[in-house]
Amino acid sequence: MASNLLELTASIVSSHASMSEMTSEELLLEIQKVYASLQGLEAAGTSSAIRSEEQAPAMTLKKAFQSDQVFCMICGKGGMKTLSRHLAKVHSIKPGEYRKQFGIHRSQPLTAKNFSEARRKMAKDRGLADNLAKARVIRAANIQAKKEAAEKPVKAKAAPKPKTAPKAKTASRPNPAPKPKVTAKAKKG
Repeated sequence: MASNLLELTASIVSSHASMSEMTSEELLLEIQKVYASLQGLEAAGTSSAIRSEEQAPAMTLKKAFQSDQVFCMICGKGGMKTLSRHLAKVHSIKPGEYRKQFGIHRSQPLTAKNFSEARRKMAKDRGLADNLAKARVIRAANIQAKKEAAEKPVKAKAAPKPKTAPKAKTASRPNPAPKPKVTAKAKKG
């Protein structure tokens, strides 16, 4: 963090020095003042962040989870359909940590009720529940088949038959020369 403060200090002082003339002594004093101020701001920001995490929720559970929108119980921001992205980006916490911090039961969705109902209706219209049920049946059958295969004793394999030597190929003979035709003259003589 110190290097970050040094970079900020250098940036601030260089901007200030470019606008007004400063002696080297004034420049050193300015660097010290800015650095000390940034350290003080950083310490105050850290302690206020710790205090904000420890303080009570910004609103009640009933107000936080309405039918058309959801409010963040940390900062009070509303108008959202779901909290997951807000919690990750703004507060850098996971939904489980948020639930634990404010005592929200696991069965309570971190979404607006109308949004959840609309998503549920869309899934039913597309038949996603039927596809999910089919996939579960297939998965259960595959798991059962693997269990049965593991339970069956492995049969001892019969000893492999000895390989016989391959038959020797006979040398191919060239085609015999065609026999000369015997003509009538050749037979007489």
